[in-house]
Amino acid sequence: MSGRLTVIGLGPGNADQVTPQASQAVAEASFFYGYKPYLDRLELRPDQMRIASDNREELARSNEALAKAAEGHSVAVVSGGDPGVFAMAAAVCEAIEAGPAEWRGIDLAVVPGVTAMLAVAARIGAPLGHDFCAISLSDNLKPWDLIELRLLAAAGAGFVIALYNPISKARPWQLGRAFECLKAILPGTTPVIFGRAAGRPDERIEVFLLADADAEKADMSTCIIIGSPETRIIKRGEKPALVYTPRSATGSKR
Repeated sequence: MSGRLTVIGLGPGNADQVTPQASQAVAEASFFYGYKPYLDRLELRPDQMRIASDNREELARSNEALAKAAEGHSVAVVSGGDPGVFAMAAAVCEAIEAGPAEWRGIDLAVVPGVTAMLAVAARIGAPLGHDFCAISLSDNLKPWDLIELRLLAAAGAGFVIALYNPISKARPWQLGRAFECLKAILPGTTPVIFGRAAGRPDERIEVFLLADADAEKADMSTCIIIGSPETRIIKRGEKPALVYTPRSATGSKR
């Protein structure tokens, strides 16, 4: 008997941003695997079980969840944000590819969620209004040289850049180095948005110019959006400023 595995995105942390599809998937599963802070967001029934693991144990978590589903159970793997953006959906696919043949027959579904860059962008205006990309600054699974190469390529091509995993106690220097790379290509007047815990009670959204961007203002709960040379700031008096990237592009290097 083959069970079912659902990979669920819980959004950035505000209960109002959990989709109805995700809520339904939670209601239908019996076993929940995930990082403890994400599992703690769930209001489960007595017949549903949490199995928590550390944030860096994605592959082991995926293997355990797949093995449970292969026994015939209804299993969920939960992620914050969207499970397909630097999260659990890729780890589950990796585990299926490397695992026993029976895992390929498991009924698999991925339920999308609101990812951090979308939540931050919505709070400030429309910085993702034109072409954009997302880059993780974590070098746990790729070399830093490759991260720098991608930063330079994206900035040089005029993309708005969303930075995930910008800084941690184990990686205190990389965000500062990323800003140095970008300052070599982008104007100092480029808007930089620090979006921490978007949609949660401890939310903090701040806008700086690239010339003044300070890496120490970020932590692992922060998603950073770096504008293109065409991204604009609209001052609105006492109301918060809007940041947006026009829908059209001229290729300007202002």
